Amino acid sequence: MDDPGSTVPRRQLGRYLRELRENAHVTVVAAAKELEWSTPRIWRYETGQVPMHPNDVEAMCRVYGATPETIKTMRSLARETKAHGWWHSYGEAIEDWFKLYVGLEAAATKIRKYEADLVPGLLQTVEYMTEVIATNHPDLSRSEQQVKVDVRLRRQRLLARAVPRAPYYDVILSEAVLRRPLRDRLAMARQLDALVVASRQHNIKIRVLPLAAGLFRSADTGTFTMLDFPTDVREPEPTTIYMDGPCGAVYLDKPHEIRTYEEVWRSLGERALDVDDSRELVTAIAKEMTHET
Repeated sequence: MDDPGSTVPRRQLGRYLRELRENAHVTVVAAAKELEWSTPRIWRYETGQVPMHPNDVEAMCRVYGATPETIKTMRSLARETKAHGWWHSYGEAIEDWFKLYVGLEAAATKIRKYEADLVPGLLQTVEYMTEVIATNHPDLSRSEQQVKVDVRLRRQRLLARAVPRAPYYDVILSEAVLRRPLRDRLAMARQLDALVVASRQHNIKIRVLPLAAGLFRSADTGTFTMLDFPTDVREPEPTTIYMDGPCGAVYLDKPHEIRTYEEVWRSLGERALDVDDSRELVTAIAKEMTHET
């Protein structure tokens, strides 16, 4: 079975180590000097970017004066960070910065997505994702593009997962997403029909932000994703806001950042059509696409 939380223990361990260091009043520079490591190495550990060997964790804990019980717990958590999720088998087909996101996505209990330009990857048909990938990566061979399609299809199993329970997927789409056609307009109509079908699943909510709705708070924000994690644990993961581009990704999880995006999401929700009206609009645009061919 896939390991849904391989990046969450890593991030959690990094957070614990940072707290231990700060509570011990040890700076990153001082810790690096004591351990004979580089400061970027400690930063990568504390931000959960890389898995950690239990011995390295223990070395850090000893510098920070941690108790034997804490060291034992930290070593155990470090062993969990070595677990690999399914995405690692695809190697270079997934950029390193996106591997972190895929792991977090798999561990989330709720995913909120505002999409300004494209149908979200988790809801794309094969025809749609094939054109998107070919457009974004014209330098890749057909077989290399197909591997990226396979990765996206593999990600889509998340929404139909039984164990652990599939996350709740709450999506707000700009009307522009629906009206931006593929080269094959019938294929676009089929994509819109697929959105209608998806919107009837118990764990998927799709709403449309009409162009006529005007501006919303921080309208220049662009596409973003909000990931919420299980709360029935002792140290719950914070909500994480994710945005990406052709050169990398941004992850935000500080309290003021979360509050800001919660307000943006609320503003979007106030202006978006409800689920039924959204479904009607998607259906209507799909018919327009069909009649234009």
